[in-house]
Amino acid sequence: MDDLALARTLHVAAVVLWIGGVAFVTTVLMPAIRRRHPPGERLATFHAFEGRFAAQARLWVLLAGLSGGWMVGRGGMLERFADLHFWWMHAMLLLWIGFAAMLFVAEPLVAHRRLADPVTPAAVFDRMQRMHNAVLVLSLLTVMAAVAGSHGLI
Repeated sequence: MDDLALARTLHVAAVVLWIGGVAFVTTVLMPAIRRRHPPGERLATFHAFEGRFAAQARLWVLLAGLSGGWMVGRGGMLERFADLHFWWMHAMLLLWIGFAAMLFVAEPLVAHRRLADPVTPAAVFDRMQRMHNAVLVLSLLTVMAAVAGSHGLI
C-alpha cells in the first residue's frame, strides 16, 4: 500500500469515528440524559461521560488533521485552496479547525473553568445540546460535500 492510500484509509477511519462520535453524543447520549435526569443533574451527568469521549475525539481529530495534511502535501493539492471549485476542501479544513480549536484550546482552557460551577446548569446543558445539533448538521453536510466533491459530483 502506498503512503497516500494509507493516509486516505486513516483519514476516512478517523473522520468516521470523529463525526460518528459527535452523532452518538448528539442523537443518543444527550437525549437519553434529558429523558432520564432532572434538569439540574443533566450537565453533571453529561460531564461524567464527556471526559472519556473527549480523549477519543482529540485522537480522531488529530489523526484526521495529520492524514489530511499529509494527503494535501504529498498529493500536491495545496493549490486547490486557491480554487473556489474545490470549496468542499475549504469546508473540510474549516470544520477541522473549528473542532481542533474547541477540543485543544477552548474546552481545556476556557470551558472547563466556566462549567465547573455554572449558575444555571440546566440552561448550559440546553445550550450545549443546541450547539451539538448545529455542529452535527454542519459536519454531515461537510462530509457529504467532501465525498461528492472528491468524486466529481460538485
